[in-house]
Amino acid sequence: MAKILIGTCGWTDPDLLRSGWYPPGHRDTEKRLRHYTTRFPLVEADSPYYALPSPRTTALWAERTPPGFRFDVKAFSLLTGHPTRPAALPPDLRGHPRDEDLRTEVWTRYAEALAPLHRSARLGTVLFQYPPSLTPGPKAEAFIRTARERAHDWPFAVEFRNPAWWHPDRADRTTAFLEDLHATAVATDTVEGAPPVPVTTPHLAVVRFHGRSPQWGAGTKEERFRHTYTEEELAGWLPRIRALSARAEALHLLFNNCCADAAARAAETLAGLLAGRGEQARTR
Repeated sequence: MAKILIGTCGWTDPDLLRSGWYPPGHRDTEKRLRHYTTRFPLVEADSPYYALPSPRTTALWAERTPPGFRFDVKAFSLLTGHPTRPAALPPDLRGHPRDEDLRTEVWTRYAEALAPLHRSARLGTVLFQYPPSLTPGPKAEAFIRTARERAHDWPFAVEFRNPAWWHPDRADRTTAFLEDLHATAVATDTVEGAPPVPVTTPHLAVVRFHGRSPQWGAGTKEERFRHTYTEEELAGWLPRIRALSARAEALHLLFNNCCADAAARAAETLAGLLAGRGEQARTR
């Protein structure tokens, strides 16, 4: 049976800070993270998707968290084929052509930034979330394989935003491809449903709960992720969580419905449901 870790996608979202979830006196970055670790054993660090962090920043993350705490870290946007603003790049790379040489240099710096988490055993996985524009096929597979080769020493998880990867006619090939890469397939929950996603690495399975907003894929960020999970909706996931946890050493359940404190409350509710049924979920 897997060790089940539950957390949220980010801990510094402005809406979360305004919600009152953090107690008074926890406005600075250190106190917020230390408080978060008293509530959850896992967090997704999404800020590295928007800009490369410094090794000093991630070293502080490691220092401020207890043994056993885990960070799942999103890959920088350029590495997954998302549009990337020039300002998001280090100053010395902003005029560089958008080619494989640039991706190689960015990966090198990204890996240097994540090294403190890796050395301290705080790194859960590196999340490569691929955009809807990445359609299945040999070219896309080659793009992902190149990323995996660069990250050969790192845990590597893949979330496809294009549903064609998990279409019944394609799912077996996608499964075999990720197994060959030793890459964890990320399952998702959205208004469009939750397509069956297999366990492709024995050490880890991941589920990201994006919320069930009808604006998914269309509206603003706030509109896409605005959803308050009900206990009934989360209870519906329990059989699948049990099935996933039976096939992996660890299971990460992350809530990305990041409006106010909705993600934190949903994570707490799911942990309570699991605890009530004897599951070994950890929230503290």
